Amino acid sequence: MQFILEPISPREYEGNIIFLYGNEVADRALPLSKKELEYLKARRADKADAIVAFDRLPYHLYIVNFDSEKPSSECQEQLRRSADKVVAMLKADKQTAVAVTGEGVIPEEVVAFLEGLVLADYSFDRYKSADAQHISSVAVENAFLSQDELDKNMRLWNRIFWCREWVNLPVADFNADEFASEIEEIANDLKVQCSVFDKKKIEALRMGGLIGVNKGSVDEPRFVVLEYKPADAINQQPIALVGKGVMYDTGGLNIKPDDYMQEMKSDMAGAATMASVLFAAAENGLPVHIVAFLPMTDNRPGFNAFAADDVLTMYDGTTVEVVNTDAEGRLILADAIAYAVANYNPELIIDAATLTGAAVRAIGTYGIAAMHQHADNPFNLLRIMGNQVYERIAELPFWSEYDELIKSEVADIKNCGIAQAGAITAGKFLAHFAKNTPYIHLDIAGVAFFSKKQEYYANGASGYGIRLLYAFMQTYGAIKNETK
Repeated sequence: MQFILEPISPREYEGNIIFLYGNEVADRALPLSKKELEYLKARRADKADAIVAFDRLPYHLYIVNFDSEKPSSECQEQLRRSADKVVAMLKADKQTAVAVTGEGVIPEEVVAFLEGLVLADYSFDRYKSADAQHISSVAVENAFLSQDELDKNMRLWNRIFWCREWVNLPVADFNADEFASEIEEIANDLKVQCSVFDKKKIEALRMGGLIGVNKGSVDEPRFVVLEYKPADAINQQPIALVGKGVMYDTGGLNIKPDDYMQEMKSDMAGAATMASVLFAAAENGLPVHIVAFLPMTDNRPGFNAFAADDVLTMYDGTTVEVVNTDAEGRLILADAIAYAVANYNPELIIDAATLTGAAVRAIGTYGIAAMHQHADNPFNLLRIMGNQVYERIAELPFWSEYDELIKSEVADIKNCGIAQAGAITAGKFLAHFAKNTPYIHLDIAGVAFFSKKQEYYANGASGYGIRLLYAFMQTYGAIKNETK
């Protein structure tokens, strides 16, 4: 999708037009007859977010009603959802080029609508024989945005696109080595420091979780460390982003039943998300020092696969009793978190992982199950940003009593507790390795991959969490800079 900034007169423009209509200030600019305007107002009175289409053969006019008096986050989310409906209308009308204009709208509303167009127009087409229809070009009224503002948003949306592509790829075509190689190539292009640790290096580091999970696979593991450190960074100690990179999860010897096996190519969405956030920050020059830690392997039941009752020794020396080999994501994340603490002394750790079905059962597919320790202020900021961009987080309790549920009789801790509070005990397991470092855990199991279309997310990978964490980094940098 190509974006072009240009002046657009709705009454004179020769082409398809989307007109954003937030309030009656726009009446004077609408290219409508008196009867058409009356019809539009009747539709708007009946439904404040109605989309009204007019034929202007050979072109079309799509008027997107929205209530500009709503709170900004709700207003912008409604515009994203309306964009999804407009994409469907454009496809039905077999139109691939469109202009976006309006009257009395603010830049944030325009960006939200454009964002919805981009997200809704995505589909995973790599294996299809027939060409899919997509929007090819969008002209945007240049009174709304500067070229720099548009470019920054386009770079962010491009990172979301590639995250979705990575997550949608099947493991047969995208294993840990291939994923690490793609990330390294992008890092080199962006002048981001990238270290890729192979199996020998991982073994030398004694990352017992990552090596243990990998024992059943023919494909070697990888551990990728990305560092973005701009000259104007406002934080001397980095923010650590840790992402789960299980390229495919069979459950290991505790193998998943068939109805849980499908879509397990998405179990590396955490790593794809964190790499994408760091790359977006680097491309747009955010003044925040960020290091991403991405452990990668698949979880298979072959060869000398690790088993329940095994005891693994992690990077920091913690011994872990394996209770269930399908609780593997936390094992590889634990090594990555411990490595970050020992070698980078971060001021904050945030992880993202498709970690537990318990998170989905707790809050469904409407947001991220989140918890934290020693991170009140960053967590509150993350919550605010989640509400603003509508990638919301729901805080689960993190009481000390939950630590009792992962105590082991034969090792320091065990890799999962009882059935109750499964999302929380998974977070507690990871928090052990963060030690006293402020730590936030994001369980994205319910939102990283949708089995069926959900609003402006097509079925498949969503890229959910990238806009949230990018907005957090933007605001975090601004707040730190003001404090400084």
